[in-house]
Amino acid sequence: MNTSTKQNISYVLRGLVAFLFLLSAVAKMYPSPYFAISTFEMKQLVPLGFSEGLAVYLSRTLIGAEIALGLLLLQPHYLKRFVIPATIALLGVFIIHLVVTIAGGGNSGNCGCFGTLLPMTPLESVYKNVVTVALLVWLYKLLPSGSDRSNFFILTTVLFASILSVFMLAPIKPQSSDTTFDVGAPIPEEMATDSLASPAIDSVAPATENATTTTTAIAPSETKAEGTKTETTATAKAEVPAGPAPKKSVYSNFFANADKGKKIIGMFVPGCDHCREAAKEMTELRKKNKDFPELEIIFMDEEAEKIPEFLDYAGAKYPYKILDIVSFWKLLGNNKDTPGVLYLWNGNIIKEWQGIEGEKFNPAALMKELNKK
Repeated sequence: MNTSTKQNISYVLRGLVAFLFLLSAVAKMYPSPYFAISTFEMKQLVPLGFSEGLAVYLSRTLIGAEIALGLLLLQPHYLKRFVIPATIALLGVFIIHLVVTIAGGGNSGNCGCFGTLLPMTPLESVYKNVVTVALLVWLYKLLPSGSDRSNFFILTTVLFASILSVFMLAPIKPQSSDTTFDVGAPIPEEMATDSLASPAIDSVAPATENATTTTTAIAPSETKAEGTKTETTATAKAEVPAGPAPKKSVYSNFFANADKGKKIIGMFVPGCDHCREAAKEMTELRKKNKDFPELEIIFMDEEAEKIPEFLDYAGAKYPYKILDIVSFWKLLGNNKDTPGVLYLWNGNIIKEWQGIEGEKFNPAALMKELNKK
C-alpha cells in the first residue's frame, strides 16, 4: 500500500471515529442539555455507585471529553502519541463497564451511549465499541512514526473548551433540599410545585367537544346562597375502608388523598407522546366507568409550559404536581422509564406499569386489577 493510499484511508478513519464521538456527545444532550444530562446521571452514573454530587460533574466532564476527542482526532498534534491511545483507553473502559452490566443485569434496556436519540442495548454498544477500537488500531498502524506535530497548547485548549461548553450548556443547579423520599416526611415547598392556582378546584371532569368543563369545590359540604338563607349539605358518609390494610405511601406527600381508597398515580413528562397517550386512555376509561379512580399526576419539570397542551390532549384537567428532574427520577426509579402508572389502594401499590416496552401501561390490565375484590 503506497503512502498516498494510507493517508487517504487514515483521513476516512479519523473522520468516521470523530463523527461517532461527536454524535455520542450530542446525543447525550438530546433533546435538551439539562434534562438529558440529568437523566444520564440518574440512570447511568448513580447506579454505578457515584454520588449525586460527583455525578453532576462527572457527566459533564465525560461528555466534554467525548467532544474533545472527536475534535482532536481531526487535527495532527499528538495524534499518534496521545489522542489515539487516549481514545482507545476510554473505549476500553466503556467496554468493561458494558460487559459487567450484561453479566449482572442482562442485555436489556438502553445503555445510554447515544442517549435517547439512538437507543442501544449494552451488547450492541459493545460491538460498536470493539469495531471502533479496531478502526483506531488500524489508524495507529497507518500513521507513520514521527508524523505528529507537537503543539500541546492545542490539546489543552480543545479539552478545556469542550468541557467548559458542556457546563455552560447545562449549568449545575443546586439542590435546595434533601430529595430522599421518606414516607411520612412532607415534600418541601420548593421541591414540588402546585398544579392549580385555586387549590379548591377538582379539575377531573372530562372535557367534551361541545360542553364546558364543570368544576366542583373539594370540601366536606357545599354552601348554596338563596337570599339571606344558607343551606349546607353534608356529603361525606363514614364507611369501613375496603381492600388491603391502609398504609402511608410516599405519594400522600404530594396529594393529601392519595392513600384514601383507589387512586391512579401518573408519572409523566409534559412533552412525552407516550405519556399523553396513557393519560388519554385513562380519560376514556373514566368516561366508560363511573367508579374509575381519580388520576393524580406528577410531572417532570421538563417543558412544563406544555402541561396545558398535555391536559388538552388527555381530554381532562387532572390535579398535578411538578417535580424537578433529579427528584422525579428518584421517585419513579432510576431503572424505570416514563410513562409511569401506579394503581394504589389504601396507599398500597397494587400494580405498576412503566416505559414503552414489556411493562408499558395496559388499559385492559388496569381494568382487570380494578375489578378484583
